[in-house]
Amino acid sequence: YLPVSDTFIEKDSSVNEDIDRLRLKATSALLERRDVVVVASVSCIYGIGSPKLYEDSVLHIERGAEIDRRELLRRLVDSYYVRNDMVLDPGNFRVRGDIMEIFPAYETHAVRVEFFGDQVDRIITFDPLTGEITSRDDLERIYIYPAKHFLTTEDTINRAVTEIRNELAERLEVFRDAGQLLEAQRLEQRTNYDLEMLLEVGYCSGIENYSLKGEFRP
Repeated sequence: YLPVSDTFIEKDSSVNEDIDRLRLKATSALLERRDVVVVASVSCIYGIGSPKLYEDSVLHIERGAEIDRRELLRRLVDSYYVRNDMVLDPGNFRVRGDIMEIFPAYETHAVRVEFFGDQVDRIITFDPLTGEITSRDDLERIYIYPAKHFLTTEDTINRAVTEIRNELAERLEVFRDAGQLLEAQRLEQRTNYDLEMLLEVGYCSGIENYSLKGEFRP
């Protein structure tokens, strides 16, 4: 915001998909391996949610196991995977009959899980563009990590939204008392938009900004 000319420059941030994929890959490696060292920028001081909740959200699919497919779909959605039966992009999954295809947000290949009833019959990896199978042999098991770092529960979101609204009311009063009506309007508009996103989908862009005071800590 440039007060001299009363010009507001809206921040339009875009996510680099490759960097985002590598971040998620590094996080998954921390849980899978013991020889991982992460070198990160200072931005890592921002919270990325509960590590325990992230670890508890990892899906374990093993060949021969009995899995409730409806429960599996629900857990994928809870981990911020989006169902798209037409296009398989990173962070998407689709279902075709007894075949479920998942494109992990941190990988360059997708996973195909074939069912016989509720039993996992076959697990392979494939190129989502060409459909070519990339795994040499059928896999015995696969781990699917969340598509986003910041995971939380519905109860935590509802509690956080209440606290954020209370603080928003306090800050708006400060701005209005100081005659900063434009700043108050923009703060109210942006925060209310973020709160609507949190209540609808459980996530909003820049959600880490709301974690500094611990609203999303269990």
